[in-house]
Amino acid sequence: MKRTKDIFKTDMFSHWINISYLPRWGVLLLDLLIVLIAFVVSYLIGSGLLNYDLSSRLPLWQQAMSVVGLQALSFWAFHTYSGILRYSTFVDTIKVALSVCIAGFILLIVNIIFKYGAMSPNPPFLSSVLVIYIFVAITLLFGWRVTIKTTFEHISHRSKEVEKVLIYGTKSAGLSIAKMLQSNMESKYRPVGFIADKNDDVHHSLLTLKVYEINQDLIDLMKKNRIKYVIISPLKMKEINPLRDLKLFIDNNIQILTTPYFTDFETANNNNNNTEKLIGRIESIKVEDLLERPVIEMDTENVGTILKGKTVMVTGAAGSIGSEIVRQVAAFKPQSIILFEMAESPLHDLTVDLRKEFPNQQFVPVIADVRNLDMVEEVFEEYHPHVVFHAAAYKHVPLMEDFPPQAILANVLGSKNVADMAIKYKAKRFVMVSTDKAVNPTNVMGASKRIAEIYVQSLFLKEAKENTNCTKFITTRFGNVLGSNGSVVPYFKKQIAAGGPVTVTHPDIIRYFMTIPEASCLVLEAATLSNGGEIFCFDMGQPVKIADLAKNMIRLAGFEPGKDIEITYTGLRPGEKLYEELLNQKETTIPTKHKKILVAKVREYDYQEVAEQIELLIKLAKDGKVFPTVKLMKQIVPEFKSKNSVYEELDA
Repeated sequence: MKRTKDIFKTDMFSHWINISYLPRWGVLLLDLLIVLIAFVVSYLIGSGLLNYDLSSRLPLWQQAMSVVGLQALSFWAFHTYSGILRYSTFVDTIKVALSVCIAGFILLIVNIIFKYGAMSPNPPFLSSVLVIYIFVAITLLFGWRVTIKTTFEHISHRSKEVEKVLIYGTKSAGLSIAKMLQSNMESKYRPVGFIADKNDDVHHSLLTLKVYEINQDLIDLMKKNRIKYVIISPLKMKEINPLRDLKLFIDNNIQILTTPYFTDFETANNNNNNTEKLIGRIESIKVEDLLERPVIEMDTENVGTILKGKTVMVTGAAGSIGSEIVRQVAAFKPQSIILFEMAESPLHDLTVDLRKEFPNQQFVPVIADVRNLDMVEEVFEEYHPHVVFHAAAYKHVPLMEDFPPQAILANVLGSKNVADMAIKYKAKRFVMVSTDKAVNPTNVMGASKRIAEIYVQSLFLKEAKENTNCTKFITTRFGNVLGSNGSVVPYFKKQIAAGGPVTVTHPDIIRYFMTIPEASCLVLEAATLSNGGEIFCFDMGQPVKIADLAKNMIRLAGFEPGKDIEITYTGLRPGEKLYEELLNQKETTIPTKHKKILVAKVREYDYQEVAEQIELLIKLAKDGKVFPTVKLMKQIVPEFKSKNSVYEELDA
């Protein structure tokens, strides 16, 4: 008894009793057995039911062996035995049918040769039996595959929890997703219907699944049948209006999933080995998909003309924006990219990733601080960058409100150092990353970025008067960046993962949002549009209510706001305001040839006056004099009015 138990524990025994490991030769033998049965049945039908005279023909066993032998060759030619039975597809069925038909037709041709070639008065096979055989064999071969597939599906569904899903879209992408989920028994998702792209498809059936219209009746039906998921292809996501098409699902706690690209699924439907990997990549939609506007795609064709074959330097290269700028720049094949960064570990990680992503691109990591002029000049002297993207900055409003001198040293002095060296070493372009908080600033961070803008712009105006071929200085402003380090989105994700509560400062606070790729594209494209000295801003559509963003993120995670995860309001932070200034007001902007990029109309400053004020400001910051530093900032930027801050007294 003990010996028997040991045998049962062996991998070999498990291998044989597990039908999922049925070898190819096993499939072939079973197919040939079915072929034999099919021919015998067909023979009996021909001799018994049809009462044909079968005398003076080959004995039954010789006919049967001939059919089986020829059919084996046909199966081998079409590799009908090579697939995994539980993953059988329509293509596999067609291959089986063709192999049977070809074998049958060959035998029919042999009969004709014997009959009309006068080789024998009686051909070896009865043609009627062969015709019957073709239909019987196809039916039995198809039937046993369906049986195996259905059995596995039943066992798989009983052994694990399966989630019913609807597929959004009735075009090729949606159909490919449904086919894959239907053919893969290991998938946790089972499609039970489609949601129509257009009303014409409603109430029809596709792949035996009903097509539904998106409305409240559908939501009620989903709740009744416990359907918690909708799967949308990436191609469909680009067409969807979040407010119209997705809000109904999100508000009813139905999770929205997206998939890899359609071409991947199309390929996988012809290769069962890839299906599990692709199905494993089905995931919840990203919060950027919920922006209340289409995702903005920049035309970057002209960017290559200023980057290809050039030396490019990116400060703050390991940051959210900086690293994305680096990746987008790398696509245009510059000569080299200087990764200027003061944070050691993020720079190391970025460099490792970049060399894997772009093995043929030269990346030069440099640990340095923009606040140190000697370090900055050393890099410029060694590499002489043609294009500089300046993304290094302190950006957190509450922290900078507590440490104004540090905001000045990083954002003003750092920008001044890089800009001055760009002039000295004759860089062709200098692109500075700024923020919408520089517009009528209410906090130290926004004001420090506005002062950096003023210096860069006044420096260009001064240099342009003396040299028309001087460095072109460009400033880009944009709003909050979804998913960037320290932004509200990853903060909310952590709070949701911890079970809440999700903290929002004020129920009415709104912000403009863009994705990291959008922000980086703006920076690159602005470099091609500029004549020098401009401050570019972005038409970002409608602002997003932060409280609504929090609710949607909770729903996307599969929870109900206020029930599963609470939202609490903590009050406005120092320097924070409810509404960011509109960047696309006609009275404050000028359009460009790109409909989404605008030029901000701002006051022009005299360089000498600005330089003197900034030198004093930097001295105050280095001396750690907080209130005098902020006071001078307000003199340089008169529109700087503090909100919810200890510095409000300086505005009096």
